[in-house]
Amino acid sequence: MSFSALLRTAAGLLLLLFVAQSAQAVERRPYDDAAFASAQQRGAPILVEVTAPWCPTCRAQKPIIEKLAAQPANKDLVIFSVDYDSQKVAVRKFEARSQSTLVAFRGAAETARSVGDTDEASIAGLIASTVKR
Repeated sequence: MSFSALLRTAAGLLLLLFVAQSAQAVERRPYDDAAFASAQQRGAPILVEVTAPWCPTCRAQKPIIEKLAAQPANKDLVIFSVDYDSQKVAVRKFEARSQSTLVAFRGAAETARSVGDTDEASIAGLIASTVKR
C-alpha cells in the first residue's frame, strides 16, 4: 500500500469516526410519555416534532433538524418524534393542530413553537431557545 493510499484510508477512518460521534451526540426517539417526562425532569433541551410520513413540509424539516442537531452547541438535544396519524393523544397533549409542528422545551418549560416552518435560521432559533444561557 502506498503512502498516499494509507493517508486516504486514515483520513476516511477519521471522518467516519467524526460522523459516528456526531450521530450519537443527539438523542432521537419516538415519543413516549415516560421518556419525555424523564428528559423534562433532568432539564434537557428538547425538541418535539409532530410529523407524518406523507407530509412534504415534514420531509423538508427533517434534513434541517438533522443538520442543526449535529452542531456541537446542540449535542445534548433530545428529539422526540410524534406521529401525527397514530399518536393522537400526544398530538392533543402538545396542542398540535397540524403535522409539521415543532415545539421546543428547556426542561418542563416550553420555549418556542412553530408550524410549517422550513426556514433553517428560524428553526435554529427555535432549537437555540432550548439551551440554557
